[in-house]
Amino acid sequence: MAWVVLFVAGLFEVAWAVGLKFTDGFTRLWPTLWTLATMAVSFALLGLALRALPLGTAYAVWTGIGTVGTAALGMVLFDEPAEAGRLACIAAIVAGIVGLKLLSPS
Repeated sequence: MAWVVLFVAGLFEVAWAVGLKFTDGFTRLWPTLWTLATMAVSFALLGLALRALPLGTAYAVWTGIGTVGTAALGMVLFDEPAEAGRLACIAAIVAGIVGLKLLSPS
């Protein structure tokens, strides 16, 4: 169950990271409130996952999910480049996440 909670925490990390773009430097009220709310949920879920998972593993997976999701949405929503080298680096992050899951004692 801790892995599911960690995965959802990572999705909320993606939500707040993308939300930052829409806040326009925290000058827009609703995007700012959305970003702060998703940030709080993400941190709370990470904290719950840490009850059962090792800190280093959980944090690396959480940030990895956030990194991959944010990079993917950057390509889709903001026309950021989707070049082969960039996609290969993102794939390496995914491989690291999967490796940490497979090698984790929990």
